[in-house]
Amino acid sequence: MKLIDIGGGSFVSAGRVVAVLCPESLPVRRLIQDAKNAGRAIDVSCGKKTKAVIVTDSEHIILSAEECETIQERSLNA
Repeated sequence: MKLIDIGGGSFVSAGRVVAVLCPESLPVRRLIQDAKNAGRAIDVSCGKKTKAVIVTDSEHIILSAEECETIQERSLNA
């Protein structure tokens, strides 16, 4: 099992990641809000600004303070 460092000392299984999104667009912000309301949001940003949104195959949304490009590069190298 390969793990991706998503910042804040947290890791996610590379096989579970469906998408890495930037949180600026309105549809992504709605996705985040819906996940928070349903209890499927995991915030690993440690109080910092969210710069990447990771969608998993279990429909959980992970909020990270790492840049989208950084996480995408790490997932390709995993």
